[in-house]
Amino acid sequence: MLLSRAKPALPADKKTQPGFTLSTVGDTAQAVPSFESLVSQRDFVGAQTILERDFAKALHLYEQLMEQGEKDQDVLLNRAICEFFSGMYEEADKHAQALKASKIQNRLLFHLAHKAGDEKRLMGYHHNLQDIPEDQCCLASVHYLRGHYQEAVDVYKRLQEEYPADHAVKVYLAMCYHRLDYFDISQEILTSYLQDHPESMTALNLKACNDFRLYNGKTAELDLKPLLDKGTRAFGFAADLINHNMTVFREGEGSLGTLTGLLDTLPEARLNLVIWHLRHKDPEQALALIESVDPMSPNEYILKAVCYVTVGQTTDNAEHIKTAQQYFQLVGASASECDTIPGRQCMASCYFLLKQYKDAETYMKSIKAYFGQNDSFNYNFGQIQVALGDYAEAEVSLLAVKSEAMRAEYVYLSHLARCYIHNKKPKDAWDLYLMLDTSSESFVLLQMIANEFYGQEQYLYAARAFDVLDKLDRLPEFWDGKAGACAGCFQQVLQGDQPAEVLEQVFDMLEAATQPEAAQMLSQMKKYLRLM
Repeated sequence: MLLSRAKPALPADKKTQPGFTLSTVGDTAQAVPSFESLVSQRDFVGAQTILERDFAKALHLYEQLMEQGEKDQDVLLNRAICEFFSGMYEEADKHAQALKASKIQNRLLFHLAHKAGDEKRLMGYHHNLQDIPEDQCCLASVHYLRGHYQEAVDVYKRLQEEYPADHAVKVYLAMCYHRLDYFDISQEILTSYLQDHPESMTALNLKACNDFRLYNGKTAELDLKPLLDKGTRAFGFAADLINHNMTVFREGEGSLGTLTGLLDTLPEARLNLVIWHLRHKDPEQALALIESVDPMSPNEYILKAVCYVTVGQTTDNAEHIKTAQQYFQLVGASASECDTIPGRQCMASCYFLLKQYKDAETYMKSIKAYFGQNDSFNYNFGQIQVALGDYAEAEVSLLAVKSEAMRAEYVYLSHLARCYIHNKKPKDAWDLYLMLDTSSESFVLLQMIANEFYGQEQYLYAARAFDVLDKLDRLPEFWDGKAGACAGCFQQVLQGDQPAEVLEQVFDMLEAATQPEAAQMLSQMKKYLRLM
């Protein structure tokens, strides 16, 4: 059963829904059909509809009853409930408010006020809730839907103490602990429940979700094997949920089709489709999917921030980057997240975007033990360490990155090259450049290392870099750089800091130069050597 449907599950003209009419259940138009009455009449199709939680069929039945003049309050209330579970919130709200006040009506209106985001009405219906199991379960479910998972846990724990025979509360508790990232606790509770209810789709699905977070997708798939072996028809009301989760467990296999079809049914489908687009290097489409989403949970804030910063950096959009920074700060500074690993990641990202690298480093160090083998973590940490001038540690972090895609990025190459140069490994930096194909990025990298070589007095490699630049583009500054580097290298040979053999390379570069000054420099150098 889904409480999170975003759009109606029925077509606009729901009264023309085919395949189910009052003739199916005989002459029962003047009575509210119940499971017991339908079975006693041997109307197994009607009974199956109730057991299937097929709200579309049930709603169609109630609409026919209304057309025949039915005014029983229970029928009207059941119609509103079916509308609610079909995502027809406006219709459900209108019909529920017209009914005589009752406990069930109040619970329904409580949920509808949450769906509408009407805080004033929400608090009013909250005030009407009583200390009875049904009302308290309703309160806990709204806490859950609003992302107030600890508050929901408190309610469910009290209910579990008062009603230990109600095993369903265990599943609700396990769901809350899953949302709080206490996957091991959630799993422990589920193990107890599954001993009594081994074929529960809800429990098996949640167990799979826990194992996915604790281990991997293959382990999660094994949890669902009892359901999968029965075929998709056995999923019943959980079909959409299980199909969605199987797509996630298989690392996005078939995501575009499956998740797109579930956008209006499961909020998580939109979020996972956003992740799919990010992984497939389409951040603009990812942002388009999530831009209108009002984030409720820390994960939603984080995902939205990632979309904004990715698009902001690729398009040089300062406003997007600022928005991302604010979202990261909102999560990282919150009381509930400030001491969690995701919360500290968010603060590190916030300070990174603000260019407050020392603060970013502090947060990164606090979670390094958990991410030592994570490529993204090492990539980001390396950039922060370079910004702080800690080139030795930065080199270690950057070399720990294993992803070939990341290692091919200009940002990665430029930061690693700077590390090599500052760690007195100019040949390694030069080799990085030589491995690249000719492109605009390789040209920019060459300019960067040429100036870094020069600044670190690694004049031989500076001369090589400026020599290539001078041949590619006859700009005065490239010749000036080459001339200065050649002079510096000549001086290092005279001082004994470089072997005399390197002068052959310097002389070759000057002889090949077309500038008049090159011949004059070469002549002066050779003359000086003859006088020694």
